[in-house]
Parts: sequence; structure tokens; C-alpha cells
Amino acid sequence: MLLPRFVFALLFSTTAACAADGPVVVTVESTLNTGSGQIRQFAFDGDDTTYFRSDRIPTEADHFTLVLDAPVVVKSIAVVTGKPDGVERLEAGTLEVSDDGKTFHPLATFTDGRVTAVPNRGEVRAIRIKPSAGSTHPLTIREVSIESNPTLARFRYPIEFAVDVSDAPEMKEWADKAARLCERWYPRINEEFKSEGFKPRHHVSMALKTSYKGVAEAGGSRITGSVKFFKDHPRDFGAMIHETCHIVQNYQSRGNPGWLVEGVADYFRFFIFEPGNLGRINPDPHYNDSYRTTAAFLAYATGKYDIGLVPKLNALMREGKYTPETFKALTGKTLPELDAEWRSTLGK
Repeated sequence: MLLPRFVFALLFSTTAACAADGPVVVTVESTLNTGSGQIRQFAFDGDDTTYFRSDRIPTEADHFTLVLDAPVVVKSIAVVTGKPDGVERLEAGTLEVSDDGKTFHPLATFTDGRVTAVPNRGEVRAIRIKPSAGSTHPLTIREVSIESNPTLARFRYPIEFAVDVSDAPEMKEWADKAARLCERWYPRINEEFKSEGFKPRHHVSMALKTSYKGVAEAGGSRITGSVKFFKDHPRDFGAMIHETCHIVQNYQSRGNPGWLVEGVADYFRFFIFEPGNLGRINPDPHYNDSYRTTAAFLAYATGKYDIGLVPKLNALMREGKYTPETFKALTGKTLPELDAEWRSTLGK
């Protein structure tokens, strides 16, 4: 039924992930791997207690770069390196800027692990930290502060997806694209599924396996995908967004119905991430048919009864408080009543 180089480069614009007139989105690129769970985005999250730390000592060929979705006029840049206790400050290095994201120009040098500078090149598209030769410890960046017009979006939900394609190295480009896309949508997923006291994960492993026969699955902080499926369906990044929803859902209770767990994830996928791409659902649908069919049911109930229905359902399932009477409490209608009402509208 049809319903009415190790570089963390962003390979999708995906501007729908943020408001068109909001702060400019930032992506981190680096030649350095993350060490000890101290992820890249910690360097631009506004939290002075977190920091990025590389897994090795950098060379003069390495860099840590903030790439902006759109050029901005930068009024000032300040960088603090080293851990919160002051150790591992950058002994020598250069702060560089670029107006096109490709060619960089020196702006200032680090002194005692810090640098503050005012660019004089007009609009800026990228900001780069370049260690000098002779470093004796990993690159540790505590915080980058940038005053600009328009403003830049700090990482409110810092995240890093680590890719494992050891089973199929030829899938690295695809997996990197999928991982960067999931990172880009991670804040929006967390906003949709936030609840009081919940703290989302900062690190997710994404592995493609030849032995896995399904499409993809998520558990804890790991996502596993099928090499064969994604080779055959290279445009299906929505499947990885669905699994990222499961990472954020993080339900601990075994009492949550599977149809609703999957329906909530597909609701985000088909009505927020890729609206209009739902396609066909079961020819004789019911609310508990799971996945995209339940997603369509949730979209109907959301539109008619409560725009915040899905976030409320998510919060209750996360707390282990969902019961069969939940829909009645939230909408005034039982599930069978909602089901019959929804079915009567299909095909109209």
C-alpha cells in the first residue's frame, strides 16, 4: 500500500540536519586517530573538562582541522591544548586558517600550549592546528573557542563513529560516508529522543562483516552491518541511521514491545531523516506490524493527537514504564481504536 587517507571528511552536505538559518555546522578532519576514547568533537564542545587526544605522537605532516559548512567572518580564535591538569600541552605548533578549505595560511604560533588570534583574511572556511616537528607526546586539544558571524554550532552531543572494514577493505569509502552521516545526524536523533537524566554515548563502533546475514543490527555501542547487503544497496544509508537510533534509544527494559522499538527507529528514519521515502507498507496493515508500518501508524497518531508522542513513548520505554495502556493515556484512544481510525484513512 503506497501512502499519500585517514581523514574524517564530511562527504555529505546533509544541510537538512540543521536549521537553514541556524549556527553553521562544523566537521572535524584529522590525520590522527583518536586515543583512549578522547574523541575529536570534544575539542569543540564548550566543555573545558573534555579534550581530544591522539593515539600517537604527531609529526609535522599531521593536522587537526575544523571545517565549516559555510564561510563565516571570524572575530577571534583561541585554542587551549593539554589535559585539564596542564600536562601534554602543545610545545610548538601553528594555527592556520583557510578561506576555501583547501589552501591554509599561518595565523599565529602556540606559546605555552595556547594561542589567541584575530584573522584578517575576511571570511574563513576552515581552521587548522599544525604541530611542529619534535613533539614528545600525543596531540591533546582541550578546547577551541571561535567568535564569528554567523556563529558556529558546538558539538552538543559529541560523538565519534569508528569504522571497521577489516572483512572488506573495499567498503572503506562507503563505511566512512555512513559513519560521517550518522555523526552529522546524531544531535538531531538525541534531540528527538532526549529524556531527563539520559546521557548519550560518545563512541560507537561500526563494523561491516561478511558473516552477518541480515541488514544491520545494534547493541550497546556497536553497529554491525552486512557487507553483501550494502554492496548490493550502496544508497541505503537510512539503515545505518535506523541503527544509530537504536544506539540512542538505549532501552534497558525487556518489557518494551519489539514492534514499537523498531517503529520508533523507523519513524525517525522515514519521517525525519528521509521524509517521503517510506514506500509501500503491508497491504493489510496494523499498528504492530513493526518497522515502517508502525512508523506510519506513529506518524498518523503524532499528526492528529500529539506532536510530542514519539519522544514521550521513547522516554517511557527508556524508563521501563511503557504499558499497553500508554497510548490511551497519551492520546485518549486505545491501540485498537487508533489502529481502526488510522486504517480508515489509508488510500484516501
